[in-house]
Amino acid sequence: MNFSDSEIVASILEEEGYVSTKEIKDADVIFVNTCSIRDHAEQKIRKRLEYMQSLKRRNSRLVIGMLGCMAERLKTQLLEEEQVLDLIAGPDSYRDLPRLMAEVQSGRKAINTLLSIDETYADISPVRYDSNGISAFISIMRGCENYCAYCVVPYVRGQERSRDAASIALEAETLFHKGFREVTLLGQNVNSYTWTSNGVKTNFARLLEKVAVMNPLLRIRFATSHPKDLSDELLQTIARYNNICKAIHLPVQSGSTRILEKMNRGYTRDQYLDRIYAIRKYLPDCAISTDIIAGFCDETEEDHKETLSLMEQVAFDYAFMFRYSERPDTLAAERYPDNVPSEVKDRRLREIIDLQQKLSYQSNKQDAGKTFEVLIEGFSKRSDAYFSGRNSQNKVVIFPVTGNKPGDYIRVKIDRFTSATLIGEAC
Repeated sequence: MNFSDSEIVASILEEEGYVSTKEIKDADVIFVNTCSIRDHAEQKIRKRLEYMQSLKRRNSRLVIGMLGCMAERLKTQLLEEEQVLDLIAGPDSYRDLPRLMAEVQSGRKAINTLLSIDETYADISPVRYDSNGISAFISIMRGCENYCAYCVVPYVRGQERSRDAASIALEAETLFHKGFREVTLLGQNVNSYTWTSNGVKTNFARLLEKVAVMNPLLRIRFATSHPKDLSDELLQTIARYNNICKAIHLPVQSGSTRILEKMNRGYTRDQYLDRIYAIRKYLPDCAISTDIIAGFCDETEEDHKETLSLMEQVAFDYAFMFRYSERPDTLAAERYPDNVPSEVKDRRLREIIDLQQKLSYQSNKQDAGKTFEVLIEGFSKRSDAYFSGRNSQNKVVIFPVTGNKPGDYIRVKIDRFTSATLIGEAC
């Protein structure tokens, strides 16, 4: 979401005559787009601001602003704590950046962190300033109303609102004609997308179909799905279209029903597994990834073992794994003590990571000998003698350079693998 927001900000500023630079030392304006999901992310930002202070000493005209969730969460407190900052803008305030910049240039600090009930930036065409020219993000909704106990997003992103379905389809079509061959539809919970126009209601399954039928050469991905809202209708839609990628990110967070209830996730272990069985039924070749939190409040060793057993039962293809980090103002911070010792969190996280590496290796091992259609994204990071791309299951595939170019589809037979990568030959 932050990457998509940065592209929106770039578009707004370009309209005002600003030009982007890849060299931070050449910049007269630096905006830091921030995340508040974990404390580690915020601490990295504060360290980054220390470096920017040194840049400001060399360039007294340099304007430094903070955007996004951290700006929304801390607001005016940041201006007091981080003297280097000239400007603060929350996620719904990007249209106001030209006015805020004018205020800074008149010698005052500027701030706008007002949340909106209808801002989606639907009419702004994002600047794809750091894109490979092949893959792009399309934001389809903003905000969240799930209020998971550990999560700060509803407080810094505001209430859920969907974007006009026609504008989403138009953006996807425009990107295709510009040469892009893959779009990822983004939202905090894409499954709850809904838009009504002229009495016709479009849910996420119908939106996905609307984008898929535009051109079979445009691949569609999406993130993120909430387990409680993942419908059979959506899975059937994915199954009908080859260009809707067979990869679903379905965060579980914990394998223990007791902890899931404490997290306010809205489903039990069995209900989550029911959605996994539905995916396997309608999409037998679908890759499934997840998010897992280690050491949430009151998590016992038995709860932890239930998470490990669920991982083995599902056999996730890959996962994003974190130790619990208490966030101020969340339900968990107000109600539950962060009472799992740090060393226990670290050990449990290590066990989760170790298990997932085995599961990812096993998943890739099963792909040996198979042939996949791969969208070429560019050269491999390690060698210009190899292309890198992804298959429908969102797995990275490396293969020797052919006469093709980025943006082409190519069939690749897999003959080697690691826990993170498939390696093969074009066929």
